[in-house]
Amino acid sequence: MNRPPALALIGPTASGKTELALKIAERFPVEIVSLDSAQVFIDMDIGTAKPDRATLARHPHHLIDLITPEESYSAARFRADALRVMAEITARGRVPLLVGGTMLYYKALVEGLAELPAANADLRAEIDAQARLQGWPALHAELARLDPATAARLSPNDSQRIQRALEIVRLTGQPLGELIERQARAELPYRLLTLALVAPDRSMLHARIAQRFRVMLAAGLVAEVEALRAKYRLSAELPAMRCVGYRQVWEMLEGRLPAAELAERGIYATRQFAKRQLTWLRALNDAGRLDGAFDLAETATAEKILPMIDRQLAGQTGLPPHEHA
Repeated sequence: MNRPPALALIGPTASGKTELALKIAERFPVEIVSLDSAQVFIDMDIGTAKPDRATLARHPHHLIDLITPEESYSAARFRADALRVMAEITARGRVPLLVGGTMLYYKALVEGLAELPAANADLRAEIDAQARLQGWPALHAELARLDPATAARLSPNDSQRIQRALEIVRLTGQPLGELIERQARAELPYRLLTLALVAPDRSMLHARIAQRFRVMLAAGLVAEVEALRAKYRLSAELPAMRCVGYRQVWEMLEGRLPAAELAERGIYATRQFAKRQLTWLRALNDAGRLDGAFDLAETATAEKILPMIDRQLAGQTGLPPHEHA
């Protein structure tokens, strides 16, 4: 109880995390820390659903716009950056509010990271070449033989994570899961209240995903990707262009996806991404690391969450809960 408080608001894409986070920021002395692996990229705004400039001016977000789309950003780097930023926020007498849906980042922050081997460029190129010849589902099948536990939680087309898991097995001869299980758990130096927005009715989340992706297209997502291709030296293998939405636009611009199918393919890919996020959330809930899960369909969600935050922050500023605004 002597640890300073922190808040985390997690959930699948399109579940309304940002809107709720802004309501929290209007009432409590928090600073928002992005928990989103796509928002770290500069100039990738529409497809990552970054808050607009007016919102950022009123409520600055930490850990967005950190690197160019030519670069890579790891969970280990996120943990180091997040802990540094959180300490700075706490030193200002305020409270970190982590917001996003990158469950790997959340897990890395809360539990620490295994000491995994560094990326091997030659081996990654070899795996990419194999994928071009055989397809990622074939490599997923190989991973299922070598590391069945990891393969079971990955989509057969989750190229980035399949590549990393195969890379680790080939470098170490050991499954990723076994390496992670042997790690020493690194305790988070905060009293963390974790809240999640979930969707018991999957059809509602699907409708929200479809609407948001169409809004992104109308807002100029294709033009955004065209501008990125003109400004940076990009390839389809880079993490930035593997992000949901960007990958489908890239395929269209390369002539591998008919323009008429872009919306449908982008929506489907986003739904699959949300499915993986919900799988992570269920695992968190089973392990007892969620303080509360709230139906995103409930109009009273904010009214249920805000009192919990009141109680978490009581005493932090020396004011009664209702005076935290």
